[in-house]
Amino acid sequence: MTKTFSYRPTGVCSKLIEVDLDGNKISRVQFTGGCNGNTKGVAALCVGLSADEVITRLSGITCGGKSTSCPDQLANALKAMQKEDL
Repeated sequence: MTKTFSYRPTGVCSKLIEVDLDGNKISRVQFTGGCNGNTKGVAALCVGLSADEVITRLSGITCGGKSTSCPDQLANALKAMQKEDL
């Protein structure tokens, strides 16, 4: 069963991240706003991976002088999604 989750990132150009999870596997990621090519690339690379793998790979990535990034915010979204399932 696929679950869709929407997350409002902070500290980045993206305004919304939507994630579809089928079990623990990511089936779709869509960013609204942000650097179009980069967010599409990150989204495409995440499809088929487990949420845990994406969290491990993307947590802590920064952008320029910011303490976060769109990939880091995706990791935060997945963490929030996992907490919601508890």
